[in-house]
Amino acid sequence: MQFEGISMAGGCCNTGAEAAFDGMSRAYKKVLWTVIAINGAMFLVEMTAGLHAGSQALQADALDFFGDTATYAISLMVLGQALHLRAKAALFKGLSLGAFGLYVLGSSLYHMIFIGQPEPLTIGVVGLLALAANVVSAGLLFRFRDGDANVRSVWLCSRNDAIGNVAVIFAAGGVWLTATAWPDLIVAVVMALLFLNGARQIIGQALGELRQVKEQREGPKAA
Repeated sequence: MQFEGISMAGGCCNTGAEAAFDGMSRAYKKVLWTVIAINGAMFLVEMTAGLHAGSQALQADALDFFGDTATYAISLMVLGQALHLRAKAALFKGLSLGAFGLYVLGSSLYHMIFIGQPEPLTIGVVGLLALAANVVSAGLLFRFRDGDANVRSVWLCSRNDAIGNVAVIFAAGGVWLTATAWPDLIVAVVMALLFLNGARQIIGQALGELRQVKEQREGPKAA
């Protein structure tokens, strides 16, 4: 998936003198606390529903909510810290997102061998609820999307989650129309690939910021 181009690291790195927003504002912290609460609640709701309905897509999305809750909390903890600490936090979040993607991908491939049809009504209803939660989260974070790797990773996660929820709703319709598990499994795989792509971008930007810190430290020595 193509992300909007902004002047940031990892393919969209800010090479100018202007420093990226580091999240140090009361408004951003308030928004982040709100988004953490929304994601934590939705993890519980969606994982329960996913297990009940036998839906890989719902369980994948629930894991994403859990990962977001944890990583947003990390984002909150490192606000105002030195750039290298914020970049390392973003790097950890990127690696975690990649691990989630690999887990969902492997789990989906496993279930393709032992196919069982999930319950489409539950997938659709909970998918709509999750979509509403992520649209609200993404809307709250929209004005903070152009920040450092730590801040930008929060925006990317929320935006990607909203896109993933649309796919979950399509999965529910596909399961109902085909009376098979394949639409649900296909959406789970697509979501796993979305996780991996997001992880690539976050890791790339974080590494770019760490290189920037290293160059700044070594600059005076080289001179």
